[in-house]
Amino acid sequence: MTPDATVLYERRAPLAWITMNRPDYRNAQNSAMTYALDRAFYRAADDDEVKVIVLAGAGEHFSAGHDIGTPRRDAHLPFERRAGLWWDHSDKEGAEQRFARESEVYLGMCRRWRELPKPVLASVQGACVAGGLMLAWVCDLIVASEDAFFADPVVRMGIPGVEYFAHPWVMPPRVAKEFLYTGDRMSARRAHEVGMVNRLVPREELTLATEDLARRVARMPRMGLALAKRAVNQAEDLQGLHAGLDSVFGLHHLAHAHNAETSADPLGGMDVRAMKDA
Repeated sequence: MTPDATVLYERRAPLAWITMNRPDYRNAQNSAMTYALDRAFYRAADDDEVKVIVLAGAGEHFSAGHDIGTPRRDAHLPFERRAGLWWDHSDKEGAEQRFARESEVYLGMCRRWRELPKPVLASVQGACVAGGLMLAWVCDLIVASEDAFFADPVVRMGIPGVEYFAHPWVMPPRVAKEFLYTGDRMSARRAHEVGMVNRLVPREELTLATEDLARRVARMPRMGLALAKRAVNQAEDLQGLHAGLDSVFGLHHLAHAHNAETSADPLGGMDVRAMKDA
């Protein structure tokens, strides 16, 4: 991919490095980036020389979440649908538009990436906020720098949490409630304490530490890794993750619809500036 692409792909056999590449916007995820990520994951899955995948973010931050205000916000545009059978959203209105789009680019994409049969490691620095959490959480392992922080502040919008609502599975339920109720940043150290992060390293060691762990994983046989991943994912689903994602996705869209009826827009009148000030 070209250097100005929203996602960069580099093969360092037996690893594939997939890097979000909108550093000027803290790697905010527009649809162009989401579909580029999907193509990159497919590419890594299809490459027999790749045993382990690393997901990273260019610049100072892993990802500040969904794009709700950059000059290249493209939520209104159609894209070739890949993660579900809902129809195109771009010529629809209201809840039909939002539900169709988010079923594809958020919940649908994240579910499919979680099921990728090769181990995926997230290499997280700086902000990992809202939609950034979703990307980190679909990964099997998370290596974070000491300056990383995590947050899901969308309750400020009157929304119960991001679309891929894995909160009670990646952290204890009471910690998840505090995380959501306050919208406060969780430090990388605290995330490591509650088991959301596997490794915590100094910022300058993040890339090397991630690569060392990825290469250690890659020494295992491919089929064994795929089956181990499937086993743990199935256990999470038996604990309610799959059904929980569906149920909270419905609540998420109830919140959007309520906001659209009672305030300026589906985000409760909140924009990038308002969220930052809050």
